[in-house]
Amino acid sequence: MKAIRVKFKPVGKRYFFGAANFNLKDGDPVIVNTVRGIELGYCCGEVFDLNEKDLTAELKDIVRVATNKDIETHKKNQSEAPEIIEMTKAISKEFDLPIKVLEAEYTLDKSKLIIYFESENRVDFRDMVKKLAEVYHTRIELRQVGSRDGAKVFGGIGPCGLIVCCRTFITEFDNVSVKMAKNQNLSLNPVKISGNCGKLLCCINYENELYKELKKFAPDVGDIVKTEDGPAKVLSCDVLNKTCKVRYIEEENKFGYLKLDEIEFVRSMDKHKDDDDADSEE
Repeated sequence: MKAIRVKFKPVGKRYFFGAANFNLKDGDPVIVNTVRGIELGYCCGEVFDLNEKDLTAELKDIVRVATNKDIETHKKNQSEAPEIIEMTKAISKEFDLPIKVLEAEYTLDKSKLIIYFESENRVDFRDMVKKLAEVYHTRIELRQVGSRDGAKVFGGIGPCGLIVCCRTFITEFDNVSVKMAKNQNLSLNPVKISGNCGKLLCCINYENELYKELKKFAPDVGDIVKTEDGPAKVLSCDVLNKTCKVRYIEEENKFGYLKLDEIEFVRSMDKHKDDDDADSEE
């Protein structure tokens, strides 16, 4: 089955669509039928063979290649978003709703207006929907999103000094756990390991697989290891530099820093394989 990935935002999730008999290439604008309605998207990559076993839902074919008129209509719809956001903010204040309006977008044919907002609690926005429908004379859909999606809209600078990853290349958010931070010997101070969204930094996940692999061949804190000067207890372990700090059992006040190849310990090939299932934070 011939398929191609399609995106609807520059740094947004990629969706699979059937390529049908179209000669498509990266960057081509296409018209597709989604659960929200008719939308304009852009092809990502080239056409490829998709195994039907990998599908979790019915694969819809691309309707057609977008025309210049379609692109102009799409841009016109986008230009109305700022005014819609301001109107939604005003109406939300009128009904005293504690929400933060993030984005607004029409489907290509304006049969539906989708408005995204963030709120700490569940919100009864039925009256606001009625008021918006009276103003814009179309079907209104309000979607509550999480703090990560909210931070993606506003962007900002991360602790590294660069533009946050969710605004530059992250298309989907992966689970990040406290255990990942512990594996990397990061400070568990929430201020230091949290992003602009208030959740754990996405970048903690980037090197997680490397640390998991290295820790298979390193002792855990608290393990007793054999050294040239006798048995010692591991106080800390730097898996990247392959060193550890130990306290000797026979001499309580004697400490040392040793290379991992200078000590003997039991290596575990499956150590920590289930660690990331705990304390996850999406």
